[in-house]
Amino acid sequence: QVQLVESGGGLVQPGGSLRLSCAASGRTFSIYAMAWFRQAPGKEREFVAAIDWSRVTTYDADSVKGRFTISRDNAKNTVYLQMNSLKPEDTAVYYCATTRAPYGGRPKEYSYWGQGTQVTVSS
Repeated sequence: QVQLVESGGGLVQPGGSLRLSCAASGRTFSIYAMAWFRQAPGKEREFVAAIDWSRVTTYDADSVKGRFTISRDNAKNTVYLQMNSLKPEDTAVYYCATTRAPYGGRPKEYSYWGQGTQVTVSS
């Protein structure tokens, strides 16, 4: 299996920045892509961004385009989410996930999940 550990969450003021990290271990050879999702209280889990593991191809949700950037370090089996110009509506638990096949934005398409890291945007 694949194990995922997120880090980098915390409290930030509106307009601020955070950088999330997700380190993968285990059967990482099976990873096709890695992605970030988020879930706010009372809301469904929402796709944020994804990056292919073997190619420099990224996808991100309309709600974060121009503000969030996903990147990877294959040597470290790590994916990052740089979050800039944060808004209160970005407050959520952010989850890292992996898929073994071509992917979309549905949570059930992803096989492995981290435990999440809390991001709170508030003054």
